[in-house]
Amino acid sequence: MLASLRRGILTLGRRRIHLFMMIVVPLAGAFFFLSLMHSGLPVKIPVGIVDQDNSPMSRQISRGLDSEMLIDITQSSESYSAAMAKMRSGEIYGFFHIPRGFQQKVLSGRTPTVSYITNMSIFVPGTLSYKAFTTIAVETASDVVTTTLEVSGLSAAMGGGDSSALMPLRLDTHPISNPCTNYSIYLSPSFLVGLIALLTMVVTVFTITSEFKQGTSPEWLATARGSMLKALAGKLLPQTVIFSAMGIFTQAIMFKWLDFPMLCPAWHIILAMILLILACQAFATVIVEIIPNMRLALVSVSLVSILTFSIAGFSFPVDKMYGAIGIFAYILPVRYYFLIYIDQALNGLPLYYSRVYYIVLLGMLLLPLLGLGRLKRRCLNPVYVP
Repeated sequence: MLASLRRGILTLGRRRIHLFMMIVVPLAGAFFFLSLMHSGLPVKIPVGIVDQDNSPMSRQISRGLDSEMLIDITQSSESYSAAMAKMRSGEIYGFFHIPRGFQQKVLSGRTPTVSYITNMSIFVPGTLSYKAFTTIAVETASDVVTTTLEVSGLSAAMGGGDSSALMPLRLDTHPISNPCTNYSIYLSPSFLVGLIALLTMVVTVFTITSEFKQGTSPEWLATARGSMLKALAGKLLPQTVIFSAMGIFTQAIMFKWLDFPMLCPAWHIILAMILLILACQAFATVIVEIIPNMRLALVSVSLVSILTFSIAGFSFPVDKMYGAIGIFAYILPVRYYFLIYIDQALNGLPLYYSRVYYIVLLGMLLLPLLGLGRLKRRCLNPVYVP
């Protein structure tokens, strides 16, 4: 075992690409995602306004829009078609349209119409601009009702002083786990852990199949005295230590320095990270056992890792996916780390309720045992197929 470990460490040190993939890329990814999402929520999204009424009321709506924290009115157009053209060209993400005769209809007791258009093909800016527009639209509706009641001769107490007549139901919202609606708290751990899982599987496949490519697999196996299990352990344990250290360092950045919420003891999340690294290595080893070809195995783990961002439940609920697609989420190690992060760090549940996810990650370590014989035969008779 010691000879296998020594050989595994020397193999990693001989090629700089290994250390680059295990240290430089995770650090660069952490810096990129955490700095990109540093503000937590995109603000001052460029939008436009089409004020065809140009009345005191419409200008009041414009001032209300301009005071919204989420949006920034950067364009003022004379027509609906001009504003639509600017939105299609990407200059703005939406616009608020006030038609001609808006104030006149309000004062005469008729029902005016305002509209707002957002570009939902770019989801986050489109959603946030939609939220800001809706807020202003609701406030405008309240002002219109107040004006209509006053014009109808109702008292100021009924029309303006008694707000319950205009808004009989008030909402008291309490977003749990992420009260500031910080996108980074939810997305950054998902993306960073997905990146580390991707790198872990790619490096695992590359280091194992390199033995086949270079024809050194018999020597690798002989170092472990013919034990395929010891040969794998000696090769992968140094990688486990480095990737686990990088994962824990990333967690320290998020939870310690950036004050991401962690409502559980730190060792719950650290244990989940170590088990994730081991499970990803086991998953990649199974791929090599099935496809003992460097090119095809690398393509396979890369495809699976990239699909993790789509089907592991980061951005879309698994139970709402098509069954034939959603079932694949349960074979991905990252899925279980993600569920542990939600339960432990964000919701602070007792460890008992996350026990199944830890057990699944631990159980994945047994999967490579099923194909050790096939992998050993390939090591004894290395055949490299480009």
